[in-house]
Amino acid sequence: IQMLMYSTMLIGFLILKLIQTLMYSTTLTGFLTLKLMQMPKFSMILIKNAQVFAPKALGKKDVLLAYDKILEIADCIEPWRDDLTVIDAAGKMLVPGFIDQHVHIVGGGGEGGFETRTPEFQLSKAVTSGVTTLVGLLGTDGYTKSPELLLAKTKALNNEGITAYCLTNSYAYPPRTITGSVANDILYISEIIGCKLAIADHRCSHPTRDELIRLVSDIRMASLVSGKVGELHLHVGASPEGIEPIMDIVRTTDIPISHFRPTHLGRRLEEASQFTHMGGYADITAKAGVSEFFPGLMETAVPELLTISSDSNGSMPKWDEKHEHIVGMGVGDMANLYRVVYEMVTQQGVALEKALPFITSNVARALELY
Repeated sequence: IQMLMYSTMLIGFLILKLIQTLMYSTTLTGFLTLKLMQMPKFSMILIKNAQVFAPKALGKKDVLLAYDKILEIADCIEPWRDDLTVIDAAGKMLVPGFIDQHVHIVGGGGEGGFETRTPEFQLSKAVTSGVTTLVGLLGTDGYTKSPELLLAKTKALNNEGITAYCLTNSYAYPPRTITGSVANDILYISEIIGCKLAIADHRCSHPTRDELIRLVSDIRMASLVSGKVGELHLHVGASPEGIEPIMDIVRTTDIPISHFRPTHLGRRLEEASQFTHMGGYADITAKAGVSEFFPGLMETAVPELLTISSDSNGSMPKWDEKHEHIVGMGVGDMANLYRVVYEMVTQQGVALEKALPFITSNVARALELY
């Protein structure tokens, strides 16, 4: 009986892994997401003659889809039923759907007054940007925008057909949560996979070393029990200390570096490279100029541990020299993900299969989506 029970558990685990693999494979549908959502649940689509990247170049292939799952990729698949929708993609590239792990889905901002809050994210932006999976989060404004509001928007996006997750808290410490603790948010709310926090920024709460250790330890335990990635997603500002406090914790404790996820490291390339050589993921915000320095970063860092996110719908304030007053304001754009990859390929000579992982497979692996 014990042997039968164990074998049942093993079969269940294998089935779960298969389901997780199929879930990730849906990202290959890319820009077809909107069309798929408009079709009956069990519609089947055959894409013919596409140059397929997964994200490695597979050459010209046919791809068979059943609603939002990939059933087969082969050199030639012949139509065999009348209700099969056939799309001739000759001369077109079929790439994985992009994964954006830093999206202000309920808007951001507010640092220049209520009128400077940025607008809420809309599904149509994901579709036109080629994004099929995203992670929503809060920014500086954890007062007029709450984790409850963020969770509701995440659920809405999932209902609309995209794959969406979110992070509890905002910039602040102690964290503001839904259940009363970061660990319980991760454990009991399926959409929540980690916690947001700001460091090295004049707008952050300046958590101490011990507070950071306690917080990430709680996240780690929640990760182990829930089976989720359990990330501490760190907004890194322009203050001189940068991510050195995080690297010091990794050097001097047994807390795995995998739980620390610093972002906005485009202004700290040396630290980003160092962090990847320590085994951690380093995230760069997609914006003007990134395509120019990123090929060099690919040489100095561990490329498999580099990711790019958009900071979509977040505020991009420009401060005076004393960081006292805002002198300008921009808004993050999800379309920058594609733009950065396009520029790396067309202007910097990076092969498409080398550029795609930073917004597809690297991110999927970092978030433990497969």
